Amino acid sequence: MTAQVDYLVVVFTATSGASGDLLGSDEKELVQLVWQLVDVKNKKLGKVNELLIKPDLSDLTEEKEEEDVVEESVEQENGSGADCVYKAPSVDKALNMFHLQLTNEVNSAGAGTSVCLCTDGQLHIRQVIHPEAASKNILVPDCFYSFVDLRKEFKKHFPAPDLKALNVHTMAECILLTRHLFTLTFHVLLPVYALQVMSSVVLALLSEPFCHTFSNPERVSEKFESGTCSKMEKVCNNTVIRARGLPWQSSDQDIARFFRGLNIAKGGVALCLNAQGRRNGEALVRFVSEEHRELALQRHKHHMGNRYIEVYKATGDDFLKIAGGTSHEVAMFLSREDQIIVRMRGLPFTATHEQVLAFFSPEDELKETCPVSGGKDGILFVRYPDGRPTGDAFVLFACEEHAQCALRKHKEILGKRYIELFKSTAAEVQQVLNRYSSTPLISVAPAPLMPVLPTVSLLPPPGGVRDCLRLRGLPYTASIEDILTFLGEFTQDIRPHGVHMVLNQQGRPSGDCFIQMTSAERALQASQRLHKHVMSSQRGANSRYVEVFPCSAEEMGLVLMGGSLSGTGLSPPPCKSRRLSPPSYSFTPAPPVLPPEAAAALYPPIGQVVLAPRPLPPGHAYYPASAQLYMNYAAYYPSPPGSPNTLGFFPSPSSIASPGGLVRMPGLTYNSNGVKELINAVQGYQYAPEDAFMHAHGPVHTHDPTRTLLTQPKEWVCI
Repeated sequence: MTAQVDYLVVVFTATSGASGDLLGSDEKELVQLVWQLVDVKNKKLGKVNELLIKPDLSDLTEEKEEEDVVEESVEQENGSGADCVYKAPSVDKALNMFHLQLTNEVNSAGAGTSVCLCTDGQLHIRQVIHPEAASKNILVPDCFYSFVDLRKEFKKHFPAPDLKALNVHTMAECILLTRHLFTLTFHVLLPVYALQVMSSVVLALLSEPFCHTFSNPERVSEKFESGTCSKMEKVCNNTVIRARGLPWQSSDQDIARFFRGLNIAKGGVALCLNAQGRRNGEALVRFVSEEHRELALQRHKHHMGNRYIEVYKATGDDFLKIAGGTSHEVAMFLSREDQIIVRMRGLPFTATHEQVLAFFSPEDELKETCPVSGGKDGILFVRYPDGRPTGDAFVLFACEEHAQCALRKHKEILGKRYIELFKSTAAEVQQVLNRYSSTPLISVAPAPLMPVLPTVSLLPPPGGVRDCLRLRGLPYTASIEDILTFLGEFTQDIRPHGVHMVLNQQGRPSGDCFIQMTSAERALQASQRLHKHVMSSQRGANSRYVEVFPCSAEEMGLVLMGGSLSGTGLSPPPCKSRRLSPPSYSFTPAPPVLPPEAAAALYPPIGQVVLAPRPLPPGHAYYPASAQLYMNYAAYYPSPPGSPNTLGFFPSPSSIASPGGLVRMPGLTYNSNGVKELINAVQGYQYAPEDAFMHAHGPVHTHDPTRTLLTQPKEWVCI
């Protein structure tokens, strides 16, 4: 708007809570609305109008209602205006009445048609009317989406260091209005009094010598616009906030509704995801200016439904880490505006565009049809850097109706899997793509909770001989025989005792396996010929394609040991592993990676670890398979020798020729369960059950009740 408006409507509001610079910050309801029409051309004032608004009592407790009834009865006895408040309209009716009366007054004046509201600052419109209307799902009349900030207009003629320092009284003093206005009944008629002073200031600005033109009103965004953000874009640190405590099912539109009245930048809502790719109840919101960010911070602990939302300051870098992207494919996918995005999770890895289109638009006439916008171009599969599918996809729909129809297919079956559907955002698309595009091909164990070994780097040296194979994506029911069948002619190139299957923390197959080959050439040939071939399992009907990669023995040992690639040494093992061999292989003890002499120089005496397994002949005794076994912190490949027929057993020597010794284990917890935990700690070593005993309160250990003694064979090498 560039021309002078015909009418200004000076508006002033009051809530049941704070006023002044804190107006609307306590989330209290609107209770009074006063306004006065100003004829800009003729410089005349209309009558003062006032509307009392009845607050919503649905959220009050019974005790609060009883108190209000008592107070109301007292006010009636005193002849107050309680009847007017009781009979006052609700906020939605009051806003419609305001719009209707204003329209009638403008039409009766007949001096023009263009009208714009004028308020003392931003709070009356942005922090009172729009937030309350959004929380109660009320449609606001169009006149409330543009207004003139009297403070900003006044500052053009009277420079002030801060807009917050300006108010109705200071503006009146600067224009040298008569000071007797301030002698009126200040507390009783505050809204009406403030309105009259504002109208006088407006008339003074319109008159000589100022002759001010009210031509650039403030705008309130009617809806949030989705969009993309590049990582190269510069985002001002003073325009971003972090919202915490959001409901997990909230969307970007829900967050924009919470901040209704404030202008959010295009694509300025970024929902944060946790490590599992699920929403964690946080979001980063980018506003168009610092002024709007400051107003957003005043909504700290305002409510979204039954939850209060915490609002804190954030930086532009925080926003770019979540919402910024660099993929051209994603930019093209998100370039279609006014599209609704739905996220699909749990897709079969073999899912195609045609299957997704058929999922949303089935041929069965009895099922709902929700066409995908753009056909195949409206589907974006999420993949790892090497091209493997992640099971996630994003789909575009042309309207909200189609999107809601699609969301009703939540947990329906595609192939043999049920599919989870969620309403998504452009920032979430960027975040998911950024996360998967930076995922390493070989997952690394998390850092240890506490250091258990010296902080030394055990990373594999570069340029190692890649004479091993890594098989990834094995069927969970795959056995040694299935692996040998899959390898075919390359079975004869497996080293004795060279098959290593990796188990997860629950002791179940993880789908990974390492195989030691006789030469790097044969390992490379096997990976090239068998990569992504299908492996079948004799124990189940399922079959999967298996990825085959060459790797070095050092890399294999590092992964099996759960080593950290951060250069800080080893971390606690994320999985158990078992070394398996075909029945025809002999039980040859595996050589250690580090000789005992080199390892002794590497580790100090306090941090001694098991450096070499004992040579074990075939035909030894086993502990029960039901025992929970954990990998030792050692520098050699984990797990002692075994065979396909002895899976889950931990071997030990059949007899001990040397006399026993004594082990002292300091630092046990006070709530230790005793011998049972000690036996688990030394699982895999030969001992007599009567040799384990604890001195909790004895004369020998009265100074330290948590010391423990164990008898020890000489074969034990203890930490």
